[in-house]
Amino acid sequence: MRWRSSGLSLFLLLSIFVLKSATELRICAYNVQKFDSAKASDERLMHYLKLVLTRCDISLLQHVVDPDGRAIEKLLSVLNRYEEYDYEAVASESLGNSPDDKQKYVFIYRMQTVNVTGQYQYRSQQSFVREPFVVRFQSKNASIGEFILVPLHSEPSKAVQEINKLYDVFVEVSKKWNNTNVMFLGDFHASCAYVKRSDRKNIRLFMKSEFSWLIRNREDTTVTDATSCAYDRIVVHGEPFLRAIKPFSAKVFDLGAEFKMSRSEVVQLSDHYPVEVVLKSSALLLQATPLLSLISASVILWSFLSAL
Repeated sequence: MRWRSSGLSLFLLLSIFVLKSATELRICAYNVQKFDSAKASDERLMHYLKLVLTRCDISLLQHVVDPDGRAIEKLLSVLNRYEEYDYEAVASESLGNSPDDKQKYVFIYRMQTVNVTGQYQYRSQQSFVREPFVVRFQSKNASIGEFILVPLHSEPSKAVQEINKLYDVFVEVSKKWNNTNVMFLGDFHASCAYVKRSDRKNIRLFMKSEFSWLIRNREDTTVTDATSCAYDRIVVHGEPFLRAIKPFSAKVFDLGAEFKMSRSEVVQLSDHYPVEVVLKSSALLLQATPLLSLISASVILWSFLSAL
């Protein structure tokens, strides 16, 4: 009986180790609607924002109005205070045509699960009001390995033109880094009055079949009842990246339902919901393969001892 128990224990321990190694990677995008020092000083709102961001390995924040960086510094302090992961940020400069509406793109990421391997500020004010701040990430957890994130918080009145110009960004950055594993994400205003069905023929990311829109047109990424629009989107390029996506993981995250917030509390944080997607884990294949022979041996040993 003691030998059979030992064999079973060995098998279970090895199996648990392999399963625990299979860590997925969650990527999120959230228009936090004028995230500034005033919002960062509201402890209740920061608590809820922390709950949202600590679900994700990488979070893109948009509409960050933080010229001196203090709001993001406060956010990182809140995130790193009690969490098991260490969080860092990489941010663009303040972008926009109007001095009264300068915004940053900010990526918050877990240092234990992803690395920043490159960053690039796209330059073309004729194409965008807030030009994409492109970041290349690498993760040992994701089956895709190294990938590029291209954010966009479009100017609503120029949404069609700006979304279409994302294709030019794709061409430039994929050539720059010799990597076509590109994801576009953010508040594109890609719905309702800003991008109508008839406008899609003028948007290359819609017309070219190699781009997959993971947040569908029927989704509602807005909080208020006055609108029901799929403004916030996630788009990936190519079959390899699409295969790396966990099926049905792309979704709108209802933080009100998840954290039992009132509608007014959700709106105080933002009038948008976050959107997210999960990348499949590479750990199960990469780390389990060397153990397969051990697991097989333990199964054989357990079976043999059980027959005694």
